Amino acid sequence: MKFFTRISIPIVFITSTISTPWDPAPKGPANHGKTCIVQALGDQKDDTPQILKAFEECNNGGIIVFPEDQNYWIGTKLHPVIKDVTIEWKGTWTLSDNLDYWRNSSYPIAFQNHRAGFIISGERIHINGYGRGGINGNGNAWYNVEQAVTQPGRPMPFVFWNTIFVKDSPLWALNIMNGTNMWFDHIACNSTALNAPVGVNWVQNTDGFDTMDSNYIALTNMWYQGGDDCIAIKPRSYNIYVQNITCHGGNGIAIGSLGQYLEDSSVENVTVKDANIISYNNDMHNSAYIKTYVGALVPQSGYESAGLPRGGGWGVVRNILFQNFKIRGAGIGPNINQDSGNNGSFSGTSKMLVSGVKFVDFEGYMTGAKGNRTAVVSCSTVRPCYGIELDGMKLASSENATEVGAQGTCSYVEEGGVKGLTGAGC
Repeated sequence: MKFFTRISIPIVFITSTISTPWDPAPKGPANHGKTCIVQALGDQKDDTPQILKAFEECNNGGIIVFPEDQNYWIGTKLHPVIKDVTIEWKGTWTLSDNLDYWRNSSYPIAFQNHRAGFIISGERIHINGYGRGGINGNGNAWYNVEQAVTQPGRPMPFVFWNTIFVKDSPLWALNIMNGTNMWFDHIACNSTALNAPVGVNWVQNTDGFDTMDSNYIALTNMWYQGGDDCIAIKPRSYNIYVQNITCHGGNGIAIGSLGQYLEDSSVENVTVKDANIISYNNDMHNSAYIKTYVGALVPQSGYESAGLPRGGGWGVVRNILFQNFKIRGAGIGPNINQDSGNNGSFSGTSKMLVSGVKFVDFEGYMTGAKGNRTAVVSCSTVRPCYGIELDGMKLASSENATEVGAQGTCSYVEEGGVKGLTGAGC
């Protein structure tokens, strides 16, 4: 299997060396016997030039080794293009704390005004972290400066396969773009603002694992702690399989945002099962949710929209399964909301059609729920959603509440389009 990836992050790796739930195992990287061992320079000297040299010398069939006892200082951006390469990632890469450099020099990404500092492109790339290697994004330098007000230029670190970790990601930890037939296993992402007051989220936009323009992606055995989406399935993601996930804090598992731009933002055939959703720092907002933008260009003030009007995208969201979720303190259980980017005047106008969505076997309790609400479905008058099913709901509106089930409201849905949810409009 061949794939090519351009990723909106400071660190991007691509692999196609193990089987997926859909295809036979793709061909792994060829090996011509050459090995490049990279030793860190130390004293916060930029290791980027020698890392690029290793990628060049051991390209097309070599092995690149970052030994376990080494800590590499990444002071400048890099984008190697490699083929048939095995990377033994045992050491730690630390992104520099030169915020001005990353804001002004990293690779611009059009989607949501983001940037990348490290991109790997290529095919047949195998990365093994041996349970020890990973990335320190030096995120607290960003959290302390911005203190809950995200500004443009924060880069995204991204690593994967076999217990590689991402620590203190400045922005999204892992973002898969233009990837095909990829499997990520045993991933740990931890973005924790050490100086943030209790109950205050300084780590917005520190998603754990995102996909975009990708097909046949598997993610298994992931642990996440942060302040935004644990996993976000973004535009033009197809055939995504996720299993055995633990999410501490943030927004849980998201399909979206979709429809933010004037383009087809469809997502189809997604399974997420066996998820633990656990509140951390009193900021667990969602458990499993779908979010699409309104159907008109609406002025936006956030940096993600670069100050430009957003919305009006189109497409479908269908054949989605969320199954076996254990929830401890999220703000809401199953949730569909198609009013992202709304300024109060465009409710129910989304051009995204949501259908064939199943929430199955959800158990646990909410924190801060409105009344006895445990779920909500709000769709679109333009393309009312249908085929929404909630089955096996054992949810309480608070830790000590006695009511159990799926209770909430439905808006802008087809008649009979929602089953298993009790409340107004359902």
